[in-house]
Amino acid sequence: MTTLSDWVAGARPRTLPAAAAPVLVGTGAAAQLGSEHLGAAALALGLALALQVGVNYANDYSDGVRGTDVDRVGPMRLTASGTARPGHVKAAAFGAFGVAALLGIALVALSGQWWLLAIGALCIVAAWFYTGGRRPYGYRGLGEVAVFVFFGLVAVLGTTYTQAGRLSGPAYLGAVAVGLLACALLMANNLRDVPTDALVGKRTLAVRLGERRARQLYGAFVILPVVLGAACAAWAPWCLLVLILLAPAVILAVVVRLGASGRALVPVLAFTGQLELAFGVLLAIGLWV
Repeated sequence: MTTLSDWVAGARPRTLPAAAAPVLVGTGAAAQLGSEHLGAAALALGLALALQVGVNYANDYSDGVRGTDVDRVGPMRLTASGTARPGHVKAAAFGAFGVAALLGIALVALSGQWWLLAIGALCIVAAWFYTGGRRPYGYRGLGEVAVFVFFGLVAVLGTTYTQAGRLSGPAYLGAVAVGLLACALLMANNLRDVPTDALVGKRTLAVRLGERRARQLYGAFVILPVVLGAACAAWAPWCLLVLILLAPAVILAVVVRLGASGRALVPVLAFTGQLELAFGVLLAIGLWV
């Protein structure tokens, strides 16, 4: 019988900073414009978390039924391990997507920007077809493009727009920075799985580029956001706070560049998530002040 702790593990909590960070940065950008709205921010946070959990369960289900998760290193997979029935995992994914949809409707109603419903629907479709459907784009090396767009640009700019009704330089810079950090999180995950992904024909970006170039790209994904965050100091000087994260970002880049692999990448994945969350907190504070 599947326990609550199994479902929590299957939701992959280490990836949740990818949902929280864009809301923090987007709200900070709205505050810099003098238009922050904590109610809208709370709805955006709930929406982002529900969508992330939905993506994780959807990936667990789709990879599990395809047999690509059998020999993976890292968090337990509910479907591949037989801990939960595939149909139950699929239902959990769509349940999370349903929660995200309800919160999205509430957020749109609060902001009055009804056209954003189309963007929300696109987010759910993209979440499912990342590993779902007949031709999942995550199997063709497009996963990083998707997380950059949806967990970076859409999430940050959408958060700012639903509160302020307009966008700004810090919102754009923050969106790109958070998107790159989300890419780093996915790249760390995919680097860990390169051997097994290559065997089952899952052509992630890490598989396509090869480990050496993928490791170099990971370094750019964690260091460049700190530079972009610091550039927001042109609007709000306290954004220089993000430079505190330069040393941890460089350390992570060096660890990955030197060849950490397999289980050694599990803590890298966790620290990358913590780096993204810390970036979101520091940049939000800098913009708010």
